[in-house]
Amino acid sequence: MNTKKFQDRKEFEAWAKRWKLDDEEREQLLSVERGEWKPLPKKEFEKMKKRLQTAARFTLRKSKSISIRLTSVDLERIKSKAIQEGLPYQTLIGSIIHKYAHKE
Repeated sequence: MNTKKFQDRKEFEAWAKRWKLDDEEREQLLSVERGEWKPLPKKEFEKMKKRLQTAARFTLRKSKSISIRLTSVDLERIKSKAIQEGLPYQTLIGSIIHKYAHKE
C-alpha cells in the first residue's frame, strides 16, 4: 500500500475502523492518499462553493413542513436534476420555490 499518511494496510484499517468509515469512504480515502484527486480550477471551485453554500443555507435553516402533490413524471425529473446538481431533491424543490417567491 503506497499512501502518504499510513505506513501499511493494518494501520489504515485501524484508523478507518476507529472513524467508522464504510467501504465507499475507505476507497475514497485511499484514492486521495494515492494522489488520484486533483484540485478544481479556481472558477469551478468558486461555482461549487457557491452551490454548496446555498444547499447548506437551505439545510440549516428552520423551515416549515408542507405536503405537495406532483405527478410522478415531474418528481422523477426533479430528482434527476437534483442528482445532476449534487443536491437532495427536496432542497432543490425548496430552492426553486424560494427563487420564485423572491423574484421581482
